[in-house]
Amino acid sequence: MIGKLRTVAIDCPDPRALAGFYAELLGLPLAEEDSEGDEWVVLGGPVGRSPRLAFQQAPDLIPPAWPDPARPQQFHLDVTVDDIEVAEKAALALGARRLPGEGEGFRVYADPVGHPFCLCWD
Repeated sequence: MIGKLRTVAIDCPDPRALAGFYAELLGLPLAEEDSEGDEWVVLGGPVGRSPRLAFQQAPDLIPPAWPDPARPQQFHLDVTVDDIEVAEKAALALGARRLPGEGEGFRVYADPVGHPFCLCWD
């Protein structure tokens, strides 16, 4: 092993707003002490504890267009849920939207900025 994952950083126009979405979706606390104003906002525990998500300001972001390869997703998060119907309803209420595509045990969504993520169940 060369190192440990520290943080997954997500570009977005409004880091505080997208951090709020993921704080509710994943139950991660705001790490205000690791955030820098409205340009860099961190969720999760102290450095060295997993998981941690950071949101970096990118005012000119062109969001991915799932599943269009001309604007690829570049990364996505898989979120495990107990009940897909309950989880989907809650995610949509937070501002997510359903995207085309699903498989055995997952459905695809976009966060309010357009980044794809999957709700997964066993």
